[in-house]
Order: sequence, then C-alpha cells, then structure tokens
Amino acid sequence: MSFLTLDLNLLRVFDAVMTEQNLTRAASRLAMTQPAVSNALRRLRDSLGDELLIRTAHGVKPTPRAETLWPSVRRALSELEEAIAPEQNFNISTAQSTFRMAMADATAALWLPALVRSIEREAPKLTIRMMPLTTREPRPMLIRGDIDLAVGFFPGVVAQLAAGQGVSVSPIRHEQLYSGRYVCVMRKGHPLAKEELTLDAYCNANHLLVSFSGRAHGLVDEALAQIGRERRILLTVNQFFTAGRVVATSDLITVLPHHLVASTGITGALVTKELPFALPAVHIDMLWHERDTRNPAHKWLRGHLSGTTHGAFSRPANQPAANGTTG
Repeated sequence: MSFLTLDLNLLRVFDAVMTEQNLTRAASRLAMTQPAVSNALRRLRDSLGDELLIRTAHGVKPTPRAETLWPSVRRALSELEEAIAPEQNFNISTAQSTFRMAMADATAALWLPALVRSIEREAPKLTIRMMPLTTREPRPMLIRGDIDLAVGFFPGVVAQLAAGQGVSVSPIRHEQLYSGRYVCVMRKGHPLAKEELTLDAYCNANHLLVSFSGRAHGLVDEALAQIGRERRILLTVNQFFTAGRVVATSDLITVLPHHLVASTGITGALVTKELPFALPAVHIDMLWHERDTRNPAHKWLRGHLSGTTHGAFSRPANQPAANGTTG
C-alpha cells in the first residue's frame, strides 16, 4: 500500500469508530450513514491489509494493528484540526452547551457551588445536568454518551487506564483532581469519641458503610482482612449525606474521606478519628471521553474543576476539623 494513494478521509472514519467503539455512534458523529461508515472501513482494511475493527455484541473491538495505529492518527488529526480551526475564536461567554455530569452527592455538594458561580460569571449560557452515579465503573456511561464527565473515586478504572489493561488505546481520559485520606467518623457523644481509637474498639463497634451497590464489603474490610480482623456492618447507605445524618444520631461509626465530612452539613455534631490501621489514600479523578478532549466548552469545564480543586477540598489553617478534633 502506498501512502500517496491512500484516501485520508478514511482515517477520519477510523478515528471516529475507534473513539466511539460503535459504528452507529461514529456514523452520527460524522454525519454519515452506517453503511457508508462500514464501506469506508472496508476500503481502509483493503488498503492496510488488516481487519482493524471486529464486530462484537457490544460494538467493535480493535485489532492490535488498530491499537498501534490509532495514537498516530489521533495526534495527526488533532494537529490538523488545530491548524485549520484554531480555538482562538471560541468565547465561553456566548457558548451554548449542556453537560451531563455524574458525581456522588457529597462530591457534588463540594464542587457545584463554585461551578455555578463561575457559570453565572463567565459562561451564562452553559447548562449542567447532574446524573446519578451508582457505580465505581462510569466508563460504559461515558462511551454510550449518557454522561460527559464523571468525578469521583474510581480506583479500579484508573489503575486499568494507567496500566493499559483491556484495550490498550482506551477512549477514556482521566485526570487526578485530589488526593486525601480516610478518617473514622462518629457522633460527638459516642462512647469512643473522647479516647484514642484502638483497633479492638474499632472492630467491636457497629458500622455504617457507604456503598453505591449495597454490597456490605468495601476497602476497609479488605484492609482488615489482611491483618486478620473483621467488623460488623449493621447498615449500608448509598449517600454520604445520609451516612452523616445516621451516624450523628446513633452509635454507628463510619469511614469517610476527610474532605467529605464537611458535606454532611453537621460537622458540629460529629467527631473524626485517625484510623487504627492503614488505608490507601483516596484519589478523586475526573474521567471523560476522548471525543470531548478538544471541545473548547468541555475544556473550560475541566479546567474549572481542576483549577478549583484546592478551594473545594482545602481547609484554612485556622479552621478546625469536625468538632475541633484532629483527623
């Protein structure tokens, strides 16, 4: 195959299908019919001598040759797009876009106030629609186009993306926004509130677990199992706000990311304690689809979230933690 005879339009089709992982969505993105997309892929297969994309029950699966080829194609098309249609004419103050975002309730409570203020001030024609986040695996929602952005704790997803597991050229992009620690949370008058929290006292207490799925097993239970201990989970809830309210009026204790304690709105009724065992840091990541990477309004939104992380999650030096305790 000679590069001089290759129809470069076929590479635009290839890029769209790799990005969407679905022929129908790629056709919609390109304003083409699905048969036209299929025909373009066939011509590209004939030119390159490789199947490139194999149909599956859920879309298409790239061959190793396609995975190797796509980064170069994506980079070249991006450079051409920037040269031909630079973003310098973009004006966020007049941009009209609607973005669907998925976050847990506590994360949204921390980020949305600042986001709304910025939209009112800088981007009055943008619209945000919050979608329920009920999983630690938002990639299918992003790939289907159900949401435009996911923000939260996605340890398995980020680990796979970093390691290049599965499809080595993933259409999902991510950026770490914040890294913090977990603390034990209980009501102010809890029997354990005025003493150092020991491992025995922790394990003997009744626990509340925030679980999106309702599964009564989490990161804490895995850490306890490694040291031969376990706990009794009396209750699971699927919202951090609910967790704070229940703990504040009972003898249950829970584990929350430290930065989310304030989102309960009742920090004066709560005490935080350092955990008597080690837990990995909690990382808050922002995930989006490759198709939106160069969208200027989407870039503004990501830049805002990234730029306001410090303000959303930091506590001024003279402001105490919940109930004035350390943790």
